[in-house]
Amino acid sequence: MTKPDPTPSIQRRPSDDDVLLTLRGVVKHYPIKHGIIFKTEIGRVRAVDGVELTVRRGETLGLVGETGCGKSTLARCITRLFPLTAGSIVFDGQDISRLSRRELRPYRRQVQMIFQDPYGSLNPRRRIGSIIGDPFAIHGVADGAERKRRVQELMELVGLNPEHYNRFPADFSGGQRQRIGVARALALRPKLIVCDEPVSALDVSIQAQIINLLEGLQDEFNLTYVFIAHDLSVVEHVSDRVAVMYLGKIVELADRDQLYGQPRHPYTNALLLAGSIADPDRARARRRIILTGDVPSPVDPPSGCRFHPRCPKAQQLCFDTEPQLQPEPGDPVEHATACHFPVAPGEDLTVLTPGIGSAVDQPTEG
Repeated sequence: MTKPDPTPSIQRRPSDDDVLLTLRGVVKHYPIKHGIIFKTEIGRVRAVDGVELTVRRGETLGLVGETGCGKSTLARCITRLFPLTAGSIVFDGQDISRLSRRELRPYRRQVQMIFQDPYGSLNPRRRIGSIIGDPFAIHGVADGAERKRRVQELMELVGLNPEHYNRFPADFSGGQRQRIGVARALALRPKLIVCDEPVSALDVSIQAQIINLLEGLQDEFNLTYVFIAHDLSVVEHVSDRVAVMYLGKIVELADRDQLYGQPRHPYTNALLLAGSIADPDRARARRRIILTGDVPSPVDPPSGCRFHPRCPKAQQLCFDTEPQLQPEPGDPVEHATACHFPVAPGEDLTVLTPGIGSAVDQPTEG
């Protein structure tokens, strides 16, 4: 989307004016209660557990990780659809962590969200003209003929026929419905759009159209994106920087080229080696790191490093001490890794003897 900065990342430190969004120790826990009348808390789901992030103006920050790692919860915390358990969110210089619903109204105009499900995110009983026009009505920006004109302009901008203003969502395909969601998010010209897996429910050909649409809109309106996805190839295509999330925490954060070229966290290595390859010969010859077992429960996460039960490099230190997200010696200052024993340049994890809960998948014969 935005062009990579030619300045070496080791020299590039974002100034306060360059940063649009800052997350400081963001925590979101869901209480688990027992009882019907006198409910008592018996535990907590640690969906997001101390996330530190910054998002620069005009960039696309990709957020990847397995299902259940807390990506969507973090997205809803950023948009303040969920209240925080702890930590703070600073948007454009203002702490919006504890604002009331009324105080959040100006913030709502600046931050919008595109949801994963293009079917469930639209009310099937309302016409799309009303759906896209809701932001204008809620914030008192336009009404009557002026609102209709603006809505039809948005429809044309995202590739929809303005004459279909009075149709219902059921009259549109999945890709067209997602375009409706994009138009709704774009209505008030926000500074930040959180894209929560906006293409995962679409066919591959339609995915490319939506991604191209988002790229064009970013260039035209200088938008900033937080882009959440499972498909690492999509994230590589759209992102300027990438954050890898595991069990509620960020385990690696780097510029796109640095992370895909030299991943340092064992979990990031496993994700990249598990990605699909179009060439069947290369796919058969590739060695992959197979992480046996499921992601540990967020109700009772492992001590120390949360990845150690599945990590081929785990040692006693990983059991006892939680690693900090910080640059490793020799890495650019913006390439941060939360690992006691990061993957060295040229190191091949597939040749390690399977350790704690991990195994190696050998190449298959053609």
